[in-house]
Amino acid sequence: MKNKNVIIFIVAIVAILVIWSVGAYNGLVSAEEGVDAQWAQVENVYQRRADLIPNLVNTVKGYADFEQQTLTDVIEARAKATSVQIDPANITEANVEQFQAAQEQLSGALSRLLVTIERYPELKANRNFLELQAQLEGTENRITVERNKFNETAKLYNTSIRKFPKNLFASLFGFDRKGYFTAKEGAENAPVVEF
Repeated sequence: MKNKNVIIFIVAIVAILVIWSVGAYNGLVSAEEGVDAQWAQVENVYQRRADLIPNLVNTVKGYADFEQQTLTDVIEARAKATSVQIDPANITEANVEQFQAAQEQLSGALSRLLVTIERYPELKANRNFLELQAQLEGTENRITVERNKFNETAKLYNTSIRKFPKNLFASLFGFDRKGYFTAKEGAENAPVVEF
């Protein structure tokens, strides 16, 4: 009778550990899938911006004396930004930094384009241009929102894989830390505006 109780106790402990292990593993899988899905959404809004750029460039090209170098810079930055792809299974700090650098280069080229446009009042009054500019501004806001959501999702996942005892499962089954979007170096300093 005593041996039977010991065996039942051991079987119960093993069953509890197996059930907990399955739950822990499935929780990590769900968290990683959440990060991957949110990364896809980040890429989606960046792609939306990239898709708007050819229309913007074509609208601006109609103005013969417009600076060609500015347009060329935007086109080249767009090509580079769309060429940087990250496999969701490999969202490391270095990969996110590389992706972010390409996107920031495109943002800089677009900013220079929009500043240059200030010298063309007839272009600023063009309905297509104004519509594209509004869509780009909306897209930039979406990018910020989706990047923040990605960082939150990655934070929850990263926290989960670092906590004991899930960290044992994470290392055993290859759940790696995901990278974050970070502020550009020097972003903490306000720009100096002189009149």
